[in-house]
Amino acid sequence: MTAIIKYNAGNIQSVLFALERLGAEAVWTDDPEVLRRADRVIFPGVGEASSAMQYLRERGLDEVIRSLQQPVLGICLGLQLFCRHSEEQDTDCLGIFDLAVRRFVSPAANADHPLKVPHMGWNTIHDLHGPLFKGLAEGEFMYFVHSFYAESSPARTATTDYGGSFSAGLQRDNFYALQFHPEKSGEAGQRILRNFLTI
Repeated sequence: MTAIIKYNAGNIQSVLFALERLGAEAVWTDDPEVLRRADRVIFPGVGEASSAMQYLRERGLDEVIRSLQQPVLGICLGLQLFCRHSEEQDTDCLGIFDLAVRRFVSPAANADHPLKVPHMGWNTIHDLHGPLFKGLAEGEFMYFVHSFYAESSPARTATTDYGGSFSAGLQRDNFYALQFHPEKSGEAGQRILRNFLTI
């Protein structure tokens, strides 16, 4: 059984539907015992870092997440909250990855190619390694929606370029994270979720 962590973040239904299409049994929960007993855990999210961390701390879910031993997958905001600190509302996060989360900075309006923020839409992923990307080719397109990014790191498992290189995927021990939304990324995204379900 796969547990999806329930907290004040959006985009839960699309993750549930993606897992259903793969035939996976999934439950949406904030019950610590259910999370600890699950075969694997998904930490999705579309939202804001400081209010999400406040919700997790008030319910003790921050310590629960850090203690999990099974495969855990953070998606979008989930990846950012796995990091040490976010520039979004100057937020201390879970610290699973010793990384800072930075805000995309758009150049002045008169720049030849101003960077649109948020980074929204399809972009390619590169330098792929690790079990999530088994069977995927370099340059696969994934769907992104975010205004903040994790700086590049030796823990990265995928890279994307948008005004510079950033970590599109991370892994440390049993913790995996993706900045893009595999549940919205077509067949390639489904392949990533299928790979996670077999770890």
